[in-house]
This record gives sequence, C-alpha cells and structure tokens, in this order.
Amino acid sequence: MLRTLFPRNHRRYEQSCCAGELEDFGSWLMASGYSRENIRGHLHRLRSVLERIGEAGAGRSYSDSLLEELFQFPNASVRRTANYQATRRAYRRFLVSCGRSDVRPVSGPREGLIEQYGEFLRDVRGLAPSTMACHRFTVVEFLTHAVDPTQSIGTLGVTHVESYLSTKAGEVTRQTLQHTVAHLRAFLRYGFERGLIHERLDAIDTPRVYRAEQPPRAMPWPLVLQLLGSIDRTSKAGWRDYTILHLMSHYGLRPSEIVALSLSSVDFEERTLRVEQRKTKSDLLLPLAASTLRLLCRYLRCGRPESRDRELFLRVRRPNGALKHTAVCDLFAKRARESGLSVEGYSSYSLRHAFAMRLLERGVGVKAIGDLLGHRSLESTCVYLRLDMKALRVVALPVPGCDAGSG
Repeated sequence: MLRTLFPRNHRRYEQSCCAGELEDFGSWLMASGYSRENIRGHLHRLRSVLERIGEAGAGRSYSDSLLEELFQFPNASVRRTANYQATRRAYRRFLVSCGRSDVRPVSGPREGLIEQYGEFLRDVRGLAPSTMACHRFTVVEFLTHAVDPTQSIGTLGVTHVESYLSTKAGEVTRQTLQHTVAHLRAFLRYGFERGLIHERLDAIDTPRVYRAEQPPRAMPWPLVLQLLGSIDRTSKAGWRDYTILHLMSHYGLRPSEIVALSLSSVDFEERTLRVEQRKTKSDLLLPLAASTLRLLCRYLRCGRPESRDRELFLRVRRPNGALKHTAVCDLFAKRARESGLSVEGYSSYSLRHAFAMRLLERGVGVKAIGDLLGHRSLESTCVYLRLDMKALRVVALPVPGCDAGSG
C-alpha cells in the first residue's frame, strides 16, 4: 500500500522504523472511506510523529494524554496544528479499533448492544460501512465517558449527555460536533424506543453553522505581487509554479481548473484561454493580457518538459504526467514557505479571492465577478462584499440622534 500511495518516495516510508504501523493505519483509513489525498496526509504526519519516538512507538498502546503530548507542535502555524490534530483524532480511532487505547472496545452485554445497533444501522437505515464506523465510534466513546462498564445504560440521564458533549465541544469544531450530535441522537432514540433507556434523551440542540459565516480570506494584492516576485525562475519547476500562481491570481482559476488546462486551451492567435469550469459544467473564454501571453510562451520554452501529454502543466520529475489539484495547493504552500513573507493562514484559494476583491475594488459588478469565478448563484459571490470595508462605510446609515462631531 505504501508503494501505491507514495510512488516517488515510498522507500522513505517502507524503510521507516514505523513502516508496519503506517501500513496498518493506511489500510484502516482506506477501509473507513478516507480519500487517497487524506490518507497520504495522515500517513505523512503520523510518520513524523512516530519517528520522534523511534522503534518503541510501533505497535504499543497510547493513552489520550500521551497522544496529546506527541501531537503538540508549539511553534507550528494554525493550519499545521489543525492538520496534526485531525491526524491525532483519526489515529486515536484506529487505536480504539485495535484495542490499544484507554477507550477500550465495549465488552460483555454492552458489546452485544453495539453489535445489534450496528445491524440496525446496516439493515434498517442502510448506512455505508464507513458511516457505520463513525456512528459506532461516537457511541463507544459516549458510553465509555458516561457509564461505568458495570452499570446498565438504563442509568443514562441528561447530565451524562451534557457532560460528554461539553468535553467533545472543546476538542472539535462546530461542524464536526454536528455529526457527533447526529450520531448520539440516533443511538439515544434507538435505546429509548427499545426500552433500554428509561427517559427521552435524543432532544439535543445541534450546533448552529451558517453558510458563509466566515468571509473568504483574500491575500492583499501587494502581498500577491511579492509572493510571485519571490519565486526563483531559473528552473523548470520555478517557471511552472510562477505561471500557475499567475493564472490563479490574475484570472481567478481554481486548482481543478488549472490542472484541466491543455495545450489547446490557449489560443495565441485569438489571445484567449478556454477554461473548463467544473462546478458549472461550462466553458469560459477569457481574454489574455499581453504579459500573460509572453509568460505562457516563456513557460512552454523554458518550463514545460518534453512530453506527449497534452496537459499544459506537468510534473517536472519523471515520470512526467498531469498534475492533480492537490499538487497546486502543495506548490503554493512550498512557494509561500520559501518566500519568507508573512503568509500564514493563506492558501492557494486566497489568490482566487484576491482576484475577486481586486475586481470589486475596480467597480466590476458582482454578477460579472460571479460569472468569472464560476459561481452557480449570486449568493456565493455576494460573500465578497463583506470584505469591501470601504463600500460598507459609504452605505452605512447615520444613527438617529448622534452628532457627527460629538465625541
């Protein structure tokens, strides 16, 4: 599996002191329904954690407190910390399934209850195995937290539910807590309807999550230009990465749209770029500036490897082939890190958001911006209006009874 997941640097994983653990964890992630990209990320982060321990870290049991300590990186960025905490939670679920955690698999009569509930989720509700595994993890964790193994679940009450959710709320985001509440509701409803729980406990308020409650984070345009200027274009990879980030910041392309570009997408005579917009299932014809045309010509001469592949952007290292959209995110992170600029918290999508904000500041209509960005609805584009503080100040209404000159 490691060779399949990491075709170019699989030896780094296969020769690691924790290779067996990575193989088992990867198999569990795949069986649980994780995507290939997520599995690669989790294995990369787990390897960096376990190699700090050495051979003693493979195959052992871990307490929650020890896992917390191992996955702590005090000087890490917010994004890196969040990724490592996500890996910690996934690895903890793996350890629970193997019986190598403080949260032991349910045994005795309770084990039979969990098995019956699993059959109910499969046969009656028709859930997929990966979804059933998430439900089961929440139920096992809740019962371990709330009830002593020697006690019947009939002793469950409101205080047990509140205590568990209060603890869980400090560990996960509101979006994740929504799923936890949904799992818990389903189990408590199941227990009450079968007379296993003596009072109705499934009336739990779900955390509120609003669409676009956080506006997109746009990188300031001067910072975008500094990032582009910091890229070393003395190599093929440098020319490729500079051209990709230029198209994202000056034309608002998504990573998926970047990797879908082919040689035929660029019409040098008509000076246009044809973009396949995946979300709207339509093609967008963009006029290209003279500077962009010169850049594409230079990239084709100096940056693109010789290949029979028709994709515009290829891997620089052999074997050559088309990039994946995740590679665009990775190369942004690499160039941002090498630039030495204060770009913490920004992602490749911040360039797309910077493009939208630049158009908005130049007076381009929201509908036109939405068409260029490939938004299905005007609502998606209107989120950017919340970032235009100057416009908001202009349209602000005066407060009755307040003097403009009063302090």
